[in-house]
Amino acid sequence: MKRIRNKKTFALLLATSMLVVLALSGCSGGKSAGDVAPGNNGDSAKSSSSGEQVTITHYTIDSEDRTFIEKLIPDFEAKHPNIKVKVEKAPYEQFDSKLQTLIAGGKSPDVTSHYGYGGFAEYYNKDMLLDMNDIIQEDGFKASDYNIPDDLMKIYTVKDHVYGIPVNMYVTLMLYNKDMFDAANVPYPPSDYEDKSWTFDKMIEDARQMTHVSSDIAKTQYGVDFTWSERDMRPLYFGAEPYSPDTWTNGGVPSETHFDSPEVIAAYNKLFNLILKDKVSPTTEWSKSVAGQNGDAFVTGKVGMTVSGSWSLAGSNDFPFKVGVAAVPAGGNDKVRSVLFVDPLLILKGSKHPKEAFEWIKYLVSDEVQEKSIDLSGGNPPVNTKAAETYYKHFDGIDPADVKKVYEGAVKYGFESYNHLITHYSQINDMFINEMQPIDTGHKTVEQVMPTIQKKVMEIIKR
Repeated sequence: MKRIRNKKTFALLLATSMLVVLALSGCSGGKSAGDVAPGNNGDSAKSSSSGEQVTITHYTIDSEDRTFIEKLIPDFEAKHPNIKVKVEKAPYEQFDSKLQTLIAGGKSPDVTSHYGYGGFAEYYNKDMLLDMNDIIQEDGFKASDYNIPDDLMKIYTVKDHVYGIPVNMYVTLMLYNKDMFDAANVPYPPSDYEDKSWTFDKMIEDARQMTHVSSDIAKTQYGVDFTWSERDMRPLYFGAEPYSPDTWTNGGVPSETHFDSPEVIAAYNKLFNLILKDKVSPTTEWSKSVAGQNGDAFVTGKVGMTVSGSWSLAGSNDFPFKVGVAAVPAGGNDKVRSVLFVDPLLILKGSKHPKEAFEWIKYLVSDEVQEKSIDLSGGNPPVNTKAAETYYKHFDGIDPADVKKVYEGAVKYGFESYNHLITHYSQINDMFINEMQPIDTGHKTVEQVMPTIQKKVMEIIKR
């Protein structure tokens, strides 16, 4: 689950959107799908559109922040009596494999997104996605009619062919437990990304004052849990680039990777030292013991700060403690301190009713539904700039001005997530999780593991 809130003017939202654009188009390091994907495949949209009743399938993750769309179906079907919508679900861990199974079995869903480990580049390179140009032209669809900034539309546009309509935009942020800060008499961290005093080292200093480790797990608490993006992306936060620059002009296929370089190894050591040397962060096993297999230790109130995607803010109204939002501290990269996750709605090539699928997509990105979806989802951030006004006011007890600053800063220092832009990403991600686990437990060092990861990631990329 994932999401956020506060208040803004239209001008601010527009400005924010422009910053997103700049970030995603490269001015602050971001990339667009158009940068990474190869040429278009010239699909033509096919649709019955005969007026007879058809059923379309929306494939999504089996979690409340995604399955809320089921509550929208009755209203959509009332407005479109010839279209029935069926929602097919899968657990996050099984999302990619089940999708491939459905497609291989001739039961392709009509609408989905890259909600699993696989990303847009992987779907595109596997020729899974429908070129929406013909449907858009026939429909007369304009992104501006749905308050979707044109530059967000460009993210999933490849050489003037549209393969996805943006629906949600997440950033990286820091959440902190105000009760733990108050108890430790530590000032709250700033929400302003331009506050130069807020650094990675200052974060560790604050975390030490809130960390108490005891043989009694009930008395143990940690200062920070730093889960910034996917594992292969984390060196970027410290200025180390693990993938060669041609990744973005070569279809999401890097000619070189540098996971065994001194710079990347040093970056990983800084992060693992939070657990193994500084001892201000919990191990994975400790987090599981207090929050369950897929739980979040921060939500239990035993972690002072957490750095992760803005989806972590969803549900904060129900947290058993007071919550604040802060900027991600400066780690050494002057341009990158946030990962951007702009989720699109995609029509799969196997769709038998692409025009009806597009009607469903238009409904989901409309002003009214985007605003309604914020509450229904628990705080999903909309791409619709009008709905974003409502989104920024959504979170009780959190100063809207702080959320505003955090969002603006995250966009300014944002970089589009690797998982959207690098091919074979689900396999790369699985490999990283497995190979890095011995470092987390202290059984292997970063120096011992990274040569193996370097070898395996290149093997996966060449498949």
